[in-house]
Amino acid sequence: MNLPILPTLSTSFIVISAILVAIGWRKIWKRQIESHKKIMLTAAVFALSFFIIYVSRTIFIGNTAFGGPDSIKTYYTIFLVFHINLATIGGVLGLIQIITAFKDKFKVHRFVGPIASIVWFFTAITGVAVYILLYVLYPGGHTTSLLKATLGL
Repeated sequence: MNLPILPTLSTSFIVISAILVAIGWRKIWKRQIESHKKIMLTAAVFALSFFIIYVSRTIFIGNTAFGGPDSIKTYYTIFLVFHINLATIGGVLGLIQIITAFKDKFKVHRFVGPIASIVWFFTAITGVAVYILLYVLYPGGHTTSLLKATLGL
């Protein structure tokens, strides 16, 4: 099996980020505040690294079309839209968490934290499922870079 390096790396970063969020959640539950801060910021760095790789790949290489059977393409597309919405919501909630933590707005931070974490866990799980469907179970489909598509090259 020949897996593409950038999607494999970026998916790994999301999984690592989610694992770190789980560890950070446990740290704050045990009132280990400094450790919680370090773990959660590291989780954010991994999430940001994913995002940079994903956006760069989309612009320069392109998104991979679903290469599986047409009979499940509609289900895959619905699942992908669900994942993209989760990821967007999770990213926004993550930013809110970082901002509220640095501004000492801990009432909001404590309220949003569990919601953001759960959304992020589902984002990671659905992201891995998308990766498996695109690169492991079925051969990846056609890719066109955003630059080529936009410039008509």
